This record gives sequence, structure tokens and C-alpha cells, in this order.
Amino acid sequence: MSTYSILILLSGLVIFSYLFDMIAKRTQIPSVLLLLTLGIGLKQLVTYFDFETFDFLKILPTLGTVGLILIVFEGALDLKYDSDKNKLIRKTFFSALVILLVTTGSITILLHQLTGYSYHLCFVNAIPFSIISSAIAIPSVSGIKKQQREFMIYESSFSDIVGIILFNFAISNESYNFSAFSNLGIELLLIFLFSAVSCLLLLYLIGRINHNIKFFLIISILVLVYAIGQTFHLSSLIIVLAFGLFLNNADEIRIPFFRKYFIYPNLSKDLVQLHQLSAESAFIIRTFFFVIFGFTIVIDQFKDFTLIQYGLLILGLIYLIRLLYLKFVAKTDVNPLVYITPRGLISILLFYNLPKDLRINGVETGLLFMIILATSIVMSLGLLGSKGEKAKA
Repeated sequence: MSTYSILILLSGLVIFSYLFDMIAKRTQIPSVLLLLTLGIGLKQLVTYFDFETFDFLKILPTLGTVGLILIVFEGALDLKYDSDKNKLIRKTFFSALVILLVTTGSITILLHQLTGYSYHLCFVNAIPFSIISSAIAIPSVSGIKKQQREFMIYESSFSDIVGIILFNFAISNESYNFSAFSNLGIELLLIFLFSAVSCLLLLYLIGRINHNIKFFLIISILVLVYAIGQTFHLSSLIIVLAFGLFLNNADEIRIPFFRKYFIYPNLSKDLVQLHQLSAESAFIIRTFFFVIFGFTIVIDQFKDFTLIQYGLLILGLIYLIRLLYLKFVAKTDVNPLVYITPRGLISILLFYNLPKDLRINGVETGLLFMIILATSIVMSLGLLGSKGEKAKA
């Protein structure tokens, strides 16, 4: 393809993504679902006309990681902390933790019964299917009640973070003994210390940089910090969430020393610009990531009855566990929260980061795509139904 053809294609994808976002706001159909469909359609066109392409799987994990950072950061910048939200934060954290652990355990047992592989291998493969995707959940809940929206922003962000911690823990340890859990405790302590230092340093830099271009520099440093943390198997997404929350609530800290050296007159104005920049950057990255993921899907996999069987059983476990927890443990409004449990970007990233020797037959990209597609459709129908009930009321 010529340079101009590539530019036309990339520009067209962004325009389509913008239109999909407008459609999503009116219909509650997740834009991600439309992007995946567009990717699949492009793959059929490329195959039909026999166009030459390259291996997009090489750039997919990188795109997804940057997108995840930006989306979680954008969501955190929307959250304003006050003491009244302590209960909500605890509630959403335990919701994310318990649902993740129970869902992972249930899918592990299911995969063991279906495939006969060891519990450890099944446990590692079950984690990507058990995490709520903040990349899909956060943009999709803009039209629901404020309290429910905050519940989903916190829960999906916590689900991503806890899921990454659990995944790193699972692939690093074949047996879960005292040594494994003590190393996990040290890792968490290090990541919290790393988060505190990083937040203070980044806020200090924002206030001291006088160059007219500084927000891309801050985002680049945030990505760098995330990558360094992940290199040492630290769950660096905590840093991203903590930095967003810290920035949006820094002006509430009344310590004189902190206000003297870290709070500056244009902080609120800079936060607006940083939020806008991160939102638009996340939009671009999300567009290309999900279109490319749809492009890489092999449609012929869906002819496999075993894949469909695995998918339906996993979906049944996902929604049953979520319904029981929200209704009987969290004791919160089930509708529409029970439907908002999409799988997406984080599931794809963890799946592709799974070492080859830890993968099991029967758990393929087609199964992952089926779960992502089905959970997005269920979420869309649930939000539409909730919107209809609200209109009647």
C-alpha cells in the first residue's frame, strides 16, 4: 500500500470510531463492539482482494498497554474523593476482589474438568476471562446513575489491578506456599511506596515545567514508570490509578509543606487540559487496538462446537457469580450492574502475555473473542433495558 492509502485508511478508522461513539451514546451499543466488527469486515476484504499485510499481533500488546494506561488514568481523573466515599471504595474493592477470585476459581475447576490439565495451568488460563475490562466498562456507563457509574469506575479499575496482581503471582509461582505469599506482600509494599514517590514527583514536575508542551511529557513519564514497574513484575497499574486520583484531589490536602511546594495557581486549569488530552489519546489508541484485534480473529474457529460449549459455560459462571454477589453480599441495585461485566482489553493483554508453556489446548483467541463479544452484547442489552425502564418511570 502507498503512503497516501495508509493515511486514508488510518483517517477513515478514526472517523468511523467517532461515529461509533455517537451511535453508542444514542443506542447503548458499546463502540468497542462496532470496532471489532469493523476489524472483522476489513479482514474479509483484505482476504478477498488478496492485499498484502503484516503481522499485527506484534504491535497489539504494545497498543493495548498504552490504551489501558490512558483509559484507567482518564477514569481516575473523573473521581473526586471525599470521606463519604470510603464506604463505596471498600464496597467496590471487595466486589472486584471476591467476584474475581470466585470466578477464577470456578472457571479453573470447569477447565480442569473439560480439558484434564493441571489446576495450576487451568488457574492461569482462567484469569484473563475473569477480569472486568475498565477499557469497555468506563466509557459505557456514562448514561447511568452517578452512584452506579462511580461504582463501575472503581470496581472495573480495581478488577484490572487485582487481576494483574493475581496473574503475575500465578505465572511466577507453581506452588502457593508461605514464600510465594510473603514475596507478594513485599511486592505490594514496594508498589505502594513507588506509587507515592511517583505521584509526588509527577505533580512537582507539572508545576515546574514552563514549556508550552508538557502534558505529553507527563504522560510519557507515566508510561515509562508503568513499564519500569512491569519489568520488575510490579503491578504498576496501581500507580496509574493512584496518580489520577492524587491529581484530581491534591487541592484537598491541607498540609502547609505540601501546599507550598506542590500546589500552584494553574493546577485546576492544567488538570482540565490533561484530562482532555488523555481522553483523546485513549480514544485514538482504543480505536486502533480493537480494530486490529478484530482483524486478527480467525472466523473459522467458531465452527468448533467445543469452543462454543466452553464459551457458554464460562459465560454462565460469570453472570451467575456476579448476580449472587451483588444481590446477597453487596446488597446493591442489581439492574443494570449485573450486566456490566465486559471482558476486553485487559483480558486480551494478559492472554497474549501468557507464556507458551502455560497455554492449554481449547483455550484459544476464538474463545476469548467469543467471551468479549458476548459480554459486550449482554451489557448493551442490559443498558438498553435499564434506559427503557427509566424512560417509562
